[in-house]
Amino acid sequence: MKIIDAHVHLVQYICGFGSRGELRAIGEGKARYADGSVISLIPPELGEYDVTPEKVIALMDQEQVEKAVILQGNYLGFQNEYALMAEKKYPNRFRAAITYDPFCRNKKLILENLVEKQGARIVKFEVSTGSGLMAAHETVALDGDYMEEAYQYAEAHGMVCVMDIGRAGTASYQPEALRRAILRHPEMKFVVCHVLMPQKGGEARMEEDLRMLALPNVWFDFAALPANVNRGETYPYAAAREVLKRAKKAVGADRLMFGSDLPSTMVSQSYRHLVEYGMDLFTETEREKVYHDTADLVFFGS
Repeated sequence: MKIIDAHVHLVQYICGFGSRGELRAIGEGKARYADGSVISLIPPELGEYDVTPEKVIALMDQEQVEKAVILQGNYLGFQNEYALMAEKKYPNRFRAAITYDPFCRNKKLILENLVEKQGARIVKFEVSTGSGLMAAHETVALDGDYMEEAYQYAEAHGMVCVMDIGRAGTASYQPEALRRAILRHPEMKFVVCHVLMPQKGGEARMEEDLRMLALPNVWFDFAALPANVNRGETYPYAAAREVLKRAKKAVGADRLMFGSDLPSTMVSQSYRHLVEYGMDLFTETEREKVYHDTADLVFFGS
């Protein structure tokens, strides 16, 4: 079966910024925030300081993953040039999303370069309070003026808009506002990451909010589900499987897409396990859509 991984990250340099300040590499796949806290980001098989397209392709080939979508976020730092370079070098393997801060004074010049000159076709906004837009800014309304300007630009340039709104209970988690924004742009494709990042005990809220967002132009990836639902859980990830069942019930298999969220998820989980753990929850026809065809349609236009 052909597979598309709808949520991966490349790393030229770890240059993240979040609620704990700047994040910089310190070797052995680890990085340190400005507050002194250390986290593991890159597994040994992918690198120590960086994650190259070639390393990711080699891993994809091992697991028969045909293509991948390179997403962006403050967590690892913006990698726009590197991601677009990977797509241009390996157009049959990657589709690259860009990102930017909607508060940048010169965002017009940024977008002219990345979209109009370099041809980016996807934009991703991580707006979470931990390592996204709202980690470094005050609360931003997802249906307010700043984000609306971003949506309008993306729609005018035929882009897919990918949104990571963080966890329930945080200021960035605004499913109602996101729904209002999406309703204003019915012709643009939206993808919501991590099936709303539920934690154990939050499954009912997730189902309710997924149903609210399941508009005709919206899809959901379930990247990093084992880590987000019950960190430390081992394969076959019983809690994550239960959440995936409920997500399927809420929005249907047609709206779900597999994603790994590598490299950070692979610090504690194997890529094979991330690919395989939920496959048996879908019929053969559903699997083809969830693990390949829907991402091919949404991101690659096939």
